[in-house]
Amino acid sequence: MPGTDVDLTRLRIALTVFFALDGFVFAGWVVRIPAIKEQVDASAGALGIALLGVSAGAVVTMTLTGRLCRRYGSHPVTVACAVLLSLSVALPPLTHSVAALTAVLFVFGAAYGSINVAFNSAAVDLVTALRRPIMPSFHAAFSLGGMVGAGVGGLVAGSLSPTWHLLGLTFVGLVVTFFAGRVLLRIAPPAAPETTGQDHRPRRLDRRTRGLVAVFGLIALCTAYGEGAMADWGALHLEQDLGASPGLAAVGYSCFALAMTLGRLTGSALLQRLGRTRTVVLGGATAAVGMLLGALTPITWLALLGFAVTGLGLANLFPVAIERAGALAGPSGVATASTLGYGGMLLGPPAIGFMAEWFSLPTALTSVAVLAAVAAVIGLATRRATSPHTETS
Repeated sequence: MPGTDVDLTRLRIALTVFFALDGFVFAGWVVRIPAIKEQVDASAGALGIALLGVSAGAVVTMTLTGRLCRRYGSHPVTVACAVLLSLSVALPPLTHSVAALTAVLFVFGAAYGSINVAFNSAAVDLVTALRRPIMPSFHAAFSLGGMVGAGVGGLVAGSLSPTWHLLGLTFVGLVVTFFAGRVLLRIAPPAAPETTGQDHRPRRLDRRTRGLVAVFGLIALCTAYGEGAMADWGALHLEQDLGASPGLAAVGYSCFALAMTLGRLTGSALLQRLGRTRTVVLGGATAAVGMLLGALTPITWLALLGFAVTGLGLANLFPVAIERAGALAGPSGVATASTLGYGGMLLGPPAIGFMAEWFSLPTALTSVAVLAAVAAVIGLATRRATSPHTETS
């Protein structure tokens, strides 16, 4: 096991690299979806079905990955999943039918979901060993990786075919995995520090513990619901309801994503200052206010401000929820909370669409504010439900 601060620092760097790689690879795939749609000659509906392959693969394998982490350790599982993620991202351009695309996206989704469980489990172990709330910094790396991946994808989209672009992602992924994976495999997961009167091991998985894990998973769901809704509907709201130009409408999600990244970069300091409960309560309340402003104001610049405030508010809810679930139940807790959170990202876009048809898009977007407020209430209600070490830094 790691016995020195140097080992723990190297482990933190390696895990940060894997979080960033995950965001980079996934964003690189996302920007090539239009080209893949044209390649397989898919209608919008058929593409939607194919994209469900990503979601299905992730949800199906997350619980299994938690068990694998318990049996083999989160470090080897992280490395294996990174290899699979890097290889599978090159498969979509090789398909020429919706059925084949759905199949390879299931594999890609399985790798994506599995590595999220594995490296979050490893990060929870490190957070416990360091006794510092550094979880947001890992998720900030994911966000930064995604921004870089999307930016690079946009730059090369006009000059490289999807085949060569995604093969490039495979090459980058395998090289990064080789170097970061060597570090990860050489350092065993850290043990919790010896303390007096506190047990830092995950609790026994009794009914109460499973219930608490599900509650933290619900916080993750509320957060991911907002992320999915903003990604798919934010720009349309600005353009359709507020009359913004397409270029300005695209800035809406950028404001949200950038604010979320900045919120996560400063999240560790915020958690040390406020503690986890107050961070969740304040974050949920802030996101609720921001989304009400973004959804209901008739003024474009105020809507952009609302989107940014929403991103700041939601930034640290997901990392805190995953960390607390992992502290309670280890990899199984991370898997459960991640599955619920991913379900929220799946639920958000179609739920917004249905509500927009029944009422209006601005009204539908207020559901993001409602769920952010729910997350804040849950955080407040569960403040006494976990052991002291999961509440304060």
